[in-house]
Order: sequence, then structure tokens, then C-alpha cells
Amino acid sequence: MVQGVIDIAIVAGEPSGDRLGAGLIREIREEIPQARFSGIGGPKMAEQGCELLYHMDRIGVIGLDGLREKLLDILRIRKQLAARWRQQEPAVFIGIDVPDFNIGLESRLKHSGIPCIHYVSPTVWAWRGYRIHKIKRSISHMLALFPFEADFYRRYQVPVTCVGHPMADEISEPNPQSARDALGFGSGPLVALLPGSRRNEVKRLALPMVHAAHALLAQYPEIEFVLPFATDKVRETFYQATGKLEDLPLTTLKGQSRLALEAADVAILASGTASLEAALLRVPHVVVYRLSRLSYWLVQRLRQVDHFAMPNHLLPAPMVPELIQDRVTPENIVEAVNGYLQNPERMNKIKLAFADIHAALKLDADKRAAEVVIKMLGTRS
Repeated sequence: MVQGVIDIAIVAGEPSGDRLGAGLIREIREEIPQARFSGIGGPKMAEQGCELLYHMDRIGVIGLDGLREKLLDILRIRKQLAARWRQQEPAVFIGIDVPDFNIGLESRLKHSGIPCIHYVSPTVWAWRGYRIHKIKRSISHMLALFPFEADFYRRYQVPVTCVGHPMADEISEPNPQSARDALGFGSGPLVALLPGSRRNEVKRLALPMVHAAHALLAQYPEIEFVLPFATDKVRETFYQATGKLEDLPLTTLKGQSRLALEAADVAILASGTASLEAALLRVPHVVVYRLSRLSYWLVQRLRQVDHFAMPNHLLPAPMVPELIQDRVTPENIVEAVNGYLQNPERMNKIKLAFADIHAALKLDADKRAAEVVIKMLGTRS
């Protein structure tokens, strides 16, 4: 039984980690009301009572340009936190994602005798596999989101628990008709376009998507498109690359990507979290992605897997079409979309497979993660 005030150090560096941290704090406090949390996070963690020593914006970066500007400050913050928590030892440290920041911090803290839990596995199973050795030295327990990740860590004798994915907990049984009604769409074919949230990926994917949309409109006169923009900057970047597109039956949204996906018959989307979200919403989709030539050259030499889309790692056999780099052409996108729209049986089959993914990942991640932390605290009391 954990008694007395328990100090828990925690670091999250981006909005997804802030959500995970908030859920984890809430569940731990259900069992240990006297637990105190401090570290780095955002508004959701602060709402749950975490003392923010630094806001997560201080360590969150997107792209190499952001890293160059903030690197010295990030390193200074990590050094200060390590010194603080070595002097005033927390009962446990929880690093949520941002592995480039957290693994280094965990290494220092664990060396000082502080148990370290890392929440959200780095993609060490996919590329730069040599990192597993540093991870093993740096952490006491890994909280993985996917079952195959847990299997990977067990092969290297790293203590691990698969907690499932919080997105699977958030998403209930999808209702495409309700989503269509909410957005005002009719009964014709509806294709969602999700070109990503980073400026460079939007610039590389916007034109192939739009040219594919024009080709699909020529084939299906009743087709409509829905395009949710993550931010105003994404909208601006997209239109800079494509023009205003008055000749397409296109509805744009501010945010609401989940509702747009739920309403769609098929989605064309950038590789990333959107592919998993589409799978959990039972939406057949095509994954497209382009990198700079240098980045793609590096990925090709460092990656250890054959697929980019997360659903293809979770399915018994890959079912989601992936168009990467030079294969991102309007013709290939149209062919992949037609592979769905002209084959209802295939669409039903992939929807059933996506339902299996949802069931496998809907494990109450917040509660499972909290149970691991509480168990570790119990062994320290």
C-alpha cells in the first residue's frame, strides 16, 4: 500500500503526450490521491494538477530548423531537470514520447537509482534499431501502444506492458451516416483528403492529391471531397501549392479531421497517425508520402520494415495501399481509390479487418498505464 505524499516526475513534449499525461495523472490520482506531479507538459496536464516547471513548447520542435533554434535551450532544460531530480528524488520518472529528450534524461536518472518508465515506444522496431541497447540501459519499464512493440521489447529482455492505444478508447462504433448529416453531404461517393500537418509534407502532396481528385471527378460526376485543415498555416500552404480549386466539389473544414474521416467512403492521406485513425474509424484509405531525397535515402538505409502505414503492421497481411516517394502520382492514387470504389467486397473485407484492430487496441490505456506506475510505486514503498 502506497502511503504518504508521493512525488512523481513527468515529461511530455507535444499535444499527444499532454493528453496521455493528463489521462495517466487522473487514473493514478484515483488510486493515490496524495500523488504530486511536476515536470513538463501542457494545458491538459496542468488541468489535472501537474506543476509545470516548463511548458512543453520549450522542448517541442518540428523539423531541423526548429531544432537549431531551440537546441541550446532544450539541452539546458534537460540538464536542469536532471540536477533537480537527482537532488530531490521523485518516486518515479515518467517520460512520455519525445525520445530524443526523454531517453537521455532517463539514462541520467536511472543511473542515480530513480525508476524510469517510458510511455510510447520510439520506432526502434522500424528504423535505427541500434537504439534498443541505449533504451534498455535507460529505462525500467516500457509502456507500448501496440502488441507487436511489446513482442519486440521482450526479445531484448526489456520489461514492457502493452497498454493499447488511447485513440482506440476514444473512438466508439463509427456512424458514417451521422457524420455525413453533420457535415451536410449527400449519398454520393465522398473522399477525404488529408495532406498532413507539416508544411513540407503538404507542399509535396497537395498537387498529386488535387490532380487525382480532378481525375476521379471525371469518372464519378457525383463524387465530393472533404478536406480538413489542421491549422490556418496548413490551409495557406495547400492553396499556395494548388490555387483556389473552385472547379472541384470540395468542402474544407477547420480541424474536424475525425468527423471528415468518419463520413468518408475512402480517404487519401499522408502517412502518420491519420492512417491509424482512419483504420479505427473503419475507413478504407490510401497512404501517400514524399520526403526530401536526402531524407528518403537515409530512411531507406536505416529502416527495418517494409511498410509505412501502421495498419499494415497490425494486420495479419498488408491491406492498405502505400504510395511512397516517386510512386505518389495522380494516376497511382486514382488506381488505388478505384480499387476500393469499384470493389465493394474488398471494402467490406478491410472494414472487418480494421474492426479487429480496434478491438485489439481498445484496452483502456490510461488505466493500464497507471496500474504499471502504481505497481512500481508499491515496490518502492
